[in-house]
Amino acid sequence: MSRKKGRSMFICKNVRGFQSTTFTLILLTASISCFADSNLAAGTAKTVITPPDAKPRVSVMGVVPKSKEHDLYARALVLNDGTNRLVIITYDLNCLDVATPILRVRCRDELGIPPANLILLGSHNHQAPIQIVPDNFDYGRWLAEQIFRLIQEAIANEQGPVRLSFGSGQGDFVTAMASKEKDTEVQVLSVVRNGKPVAVLFNHPTHPLQTGTDTMSVGHCGYALDTLEERIPGCIALYADGCGGNQFARKPRETRDPLDAVKALATSLSDVVSGTLTGTMTDVTGPISTSMETISLPLADPMPREDAEELARRLEVPMDIGYVPYPDENRETNWIRALIRHYDEGLPFPKRTTDMVCTDDGFLLHELPEAREFPCRYEETIVAKIGKLVFVAMQGEVCAPIGMRIKDTFRHEHPIMVFAYMGEHNLYIPTRRIVEMDVYQSKVLRIQYACPVGWSPEVETEMGDAVIAMVNGVLAR
Repeated sequence: MSRKKGRSMFICKNVRGFQSTTFTLILLTASISCFADSNLAAGTAKTVITPPDAKPRVSVMGVVPKSKEHDLYARALVLNDGTNRLVIITYDLNCLDVATPILRVRCRDELGIPPANLILLGSHNHQAPIQIVPDNFDYGRWLAEQIFRLIQEAIANEQGPVRLSFGSGQGDFVTAMASKEKDTEVQVLSVVRNGKPVAVLFNHPTHPLQTGTDTMSVGHCGYALDTLEERIPGCIALYADGCGGNQFARKPRETRDPLDAVKALATSLSDVVSGTLTGTMTDVTGPISTSMETISLPLADPMPREDAEELARRLEVPMDIGYVPYPDENRETNWIRALIRHYDEGLPFPKRTTDMVCTDDGFLLHELPEAREFPCRYEETIVAKIGKLVFVAMQGEVCAPIGMRIKDTFRHEHPIMVFAYMGEHNLYIPTRRIVEMDVYQSKVLRIQYACPVGWSPEVETEMGDAVIAMVNGVLAR
């Protein structure tokens, strides 16, 4: 194992042979700061969220898995400074969707945890049920119950004092699309109590590598969690995706079997995390504060009516079926029906994302059929401060250059940890170049969410500006 001096960058060939006692000793000597005793307490919990019944469940890829390769899990880390409790949930899912508003209401009303203190983070796993399919809504409601119990368990397990340390390594096994730069950073937050690690939370900005489409499983990041929990007995490992909307995990060249490839990449990722934990980390133990905002993002002008009607004729779009849900083959033309309907009925075209609200089945409408608390509007973002650490969680599939800009703005003065895939519905938040190229990540707003208009090229700048302003606001408190 080698480490470049002055930076938390590691190339770990094999750390499986570490004994847990040695690993703990090295971890304890890694922090560069030592402060007075902490008032911070932490609790953890873990539960299986594999569908409990035999009902066929449509996956993210639009198929029903034929078998189960690996159980799905949700994991909880609760931090309590005596005044504020922050709940971080990770899960082996593409997105939480239906369960999100249910959990926000229950956690607020029954546990006294406001939505800004409930951070729900996905791994972006494609080998799991997708919640936007109406036949899966009952699974989403079951998930809400399971995760609420998980939170209760983690709160019951709270003990202190704990110390938090933050560091990062490099996982250069991703590719980037429509960007000259790629983000390879693996960010790591460790929680230590009585000299022993009790939780490790980490991220990486990439789509997971999967074994296929016809099995239920967890991708390379889920197998990395298994490895880390084996290496550090008694510690719960949590993974959630960074800003990897335009980045993809690179398959190891030396492997041909899909499962072998996933496990090999999982080992590489867990090696980076292990190496970061044994290197120089920054103590970030301290009080908690949070902020939650809905960021309004700019949309483009609509296609002229004549062009829309010509497109509908050329694609032979059925105009009398309304909106059809995933995985119906006509779902990708919902936006054309919405566009022409806006012209026919004289409806105002949306100018900003906040002009519309997202339904459970992933349609952007002017209003929900039935009002509810915490309707999904883009772009929900939570910024928390834990001691010196800035913790950012953004809704949707945020592309890597946006995340990189946010991290680079603050990293020299404040440790900063940035996540995407937070909460409800994974809409891509694209870069200017992606919008101008009009590739898939730009089209999703229309073809998956039935929005009658596309993105303005200014979306990248406005998203970054808004999150940076949020961070500055939290730091100024």
